Amino acid sequence: MSKVKIGIIGGSGFYSLDALIDPVEKSVTTPFGEPSDNLVCGKISGVECVVLARHNRKHGIMPTNINYRANIWALKEEGCTHVIVSTACGSLQEEIAPGDLVILDQFIDRTTKRAQTFYDGTCEKLSGVCHLPVDEPFCGLTRSCLKQAAEESNIPVHATGTCITIEGPRFSSKAESFLFKSWGGHVINMTTVPECVLAKEAGLCYAAIAMATDYDCWHPHNEKVNVELALKTFRENVGKVTQLLCAAVPIIAKVDWSVTIQELKETVKNSVMA
Repeated sequence: MSKVKIGIIGGSGFYSLDALIDPVEKSVTTPFGEPSDNLVCGKISGVECVVLARHNRKHGIMPTNINYRANIWALKEEGCTHVIVSTACGSLQEEIAPGDLVILDQFIDRTTKRAQTFYDGTCEKLSGVCHLPVDEPFCGLTRSCLKQAAEESNIPVHATGTCITIEGPRFSSKAESFLFKSWGGHVINMTTVPECVLAKEAGLCYAAIAMATDYDCWHPHNEKVNVELALKTFRENVGKVTQLLCAAVPIIAKVDWSVTIQELKETVKNSVMA
């Protein structure tokens, strides 16, 4: 059975993980530059994990300027087989209330300025162009492990959800918010793309826990999104994210990932035109 090592990327409001046992901080570099912060390596339930703050632990990097390629490459080089992430989102649907958790399964990309592939000719280790299929951008088996962890921990979650990823750093206009809602988007954020695409291209099993912190600006009877509101909601509910992550780690470790990881490798290999 293949051994797992789990990368954990924390989003806004999630800058460290106290549950990490014997943490060791590690500074790394990549062919694509520096990751957002040092890696913090340790164990959860005896399973090797690597924690990385997406925006830097001082939240000093805006969404567009996050070096997504360096972050994913660093976790891959550290030996990670999986990446589980947290992301603060606005809710686009009434039934997803602030504080609710959503296990994402689809995205709609509204970003415009971000590198979405490792295969762009800038890395000597990689040649060709990768036309990666992302009909299923998130790892289904990893998502099922998160759902199992939620059930066993009595943490309510929305088992599926489509995320609209916008460029940011501004929030949406009301017209945009209503448009994204009409498209069937469930939540909206600024970081899922290209992170999930790059993770798949790197052959990593990627899943995301989204927390709704507000109703964006479409809702007629709730406070419109602002930084203070979003962070307040996240701080009040981040314990659920931590609990879910920690419960999922040993579940993931018990699964045989040989076939899933091999299939990911084959997908990437067959997607590269040299």
